[in-house]
Amino acid sequence: MPFVQTRGVTLFVTETGSPDAPPILFSNSLGTTHRMWDAVVAELSAEFRCIRCDTRGHGSSTHGGASYEIADLADDVVAVLDNLGIETIHFAGLSLGGMIGQSLAAKYPGRLRSLTLMATSAFMPTAESWRDRAALVRREGTQAIVDATLQRWFTSGFRAESEMTTRAVADEFRAVDREGYAAACEAISRMDLRPSLARIDVPTRIIAGREDPATPVAMAEELHAGIAGSTLAILSPAAHLLAVERPRETADHLHAGIDAAEAARA
Repeated sequence: MPFVQTRGVTLFVTETGSPDAPPILFSNSLGTTHRMWDAVVAELSAEFRCIRCDTRGHGSSTHGGASYEIADLADDVVAVLDNLGIETIHFAGLSLGGMIGQSLAAKYPGRLRSLTLMATSAFMPTAESWRDRAALVRREGTQAIVDATLQRWFTSGFRAESEMTTRAVADEFRAVDREGYAAACEAISRMDLRPSLARIDVPTRIIAGREDPATPVAMAEELHAGIAGSTLAILSPAAHLLAVERPRETADHLHAGIDAAEAARA
């Protein structure tokens, strides 16, 4: 399996599709792995080089043992690109992945061809609630919050109709390293990307779930207002984990955003 070593962290990277196709890098949400993108990648890999990287402390990527900020996770993405010899990418991130995308676009705008932000926000109050969640998971593991998390991630209809998929996501969530999860919660507690939104100068598409209680539509609208020239799409019925609940529609919107960005570059 391919791994990238950077600043005391080992990052797991996997690719699907032709190495000669336009590259998309997918960034996972808090408490998931690269597998959350499976169905979206299945829709896109015939036309794109689909690169997925487990965020540090998740899946097969190590945590490194130190606290970090969202900007450090953007640095991790650049380390992956440099390792693969890729100069520019289309970036797609959901939730925590979208936070990484915002930081990446503000800090390394020259590395992006387009940016797709899904079910995410520039600011996630309250800091105390995130610190409390980190402390709980350190004590009891992610098992302590799995039921509440699934209720935020999926609509009740999806949970009822797609029990096997929901169970697979729950199993991966339970397996996430407790320190990796807690450290990510603490990074989110310190995050405020709102001042950097005006600096994002790459073609940006924002996708939200109408029924998402974790990052409500109002948060997507704030991103849309703050990022000049961005577009906003709202899926319904859909909660937080759009890439799992609505993969085809997610892939279609991602494809449309990439097509528009490529046309603008031509």
